[in-house]
Amino acid sequence: MRGSMQSYRKVSVESDLAVASPHRVIQMLLAGAIERLAQAKCAIEQGNIALRGELMGKAIGIVNGLNSSLNMEAEAEVANNLTHLYDYMLVRMSEANANNDAQAIDDVTAILKTIKEGWDSIPQEQHHIASPVAVG
Repeated sequence: MRGSMQSYRKVSVESDLAVASPHRVIQMLLAGAIERLAQAKCAIEQGNIALRGELMGKAIGIVNGLNSSLNMEAEAEVANNLTHLYDYMLVRMSEANANNDAQAIDDVTAILKTIKEGWDSIPQEQHHIASPVAVG
């Protein structure tokens, strides 16, 4: 049953991504990173080191992807600030993974939530305006 549900979720996410705007893709990536970090924190609390490593790897991959998708030419100051934040988060996630550090996960989660709240607050009519993120 669990495998079927995971397969359904994967197909659902892939379907959403296929038709999502670049703005929506970033929203989904941020939400995915936040979700993986919450799951990794639970794995730490349960002493499940293997699962923690897997989930932290996924969160690191998402943040690394967000970082590498920054368009440093559009809104250079914002992109520069974001790249510094992403670099910091990547270090903290690596520390969390290496040291079973739930506080480091909380630190990164707080930053990601702030970024996501800002991203979510962009009005619909401005989603097409050049952003510091190049997706597509």
